[in-house]
Amino acid sequence: MAHTKKESINLIHEQFGILKAECAQITEGIFDIIKEELENGNSVMVSGFGKWTVKAKRKRKGRNPQTGEPIIIDARRVVTFKPSPKLRDELNAGK
Repeated sequence: MAHTKKESINLIHEQFGILKAECAQITEGIFDIIKEELENGNSVMVSGFGKWTVKAKRKRKGRNPQTGEPIIIDARRVVTFKPSPKLRDELNAGK
């Protein structure tokens, strides 16, 4: 099951004893900053965690999987995430 924003707020509240309303404001503020930077085409890097980058995808040919009909997929921007070497090592340490 995925970890939710609400769960993060509760964990911050438990660890630091900050009011939940303040934890929610801080969490929302951090996500708003990340979203704004990505919308502006900037990368966001958190040391020891990873880097989010916006990449442009060109228009391309595709196929409707239900009908098999050829379609054109519009150009769009996507967000990619690359974990830091430290995070990658920590994730793979338990193997």
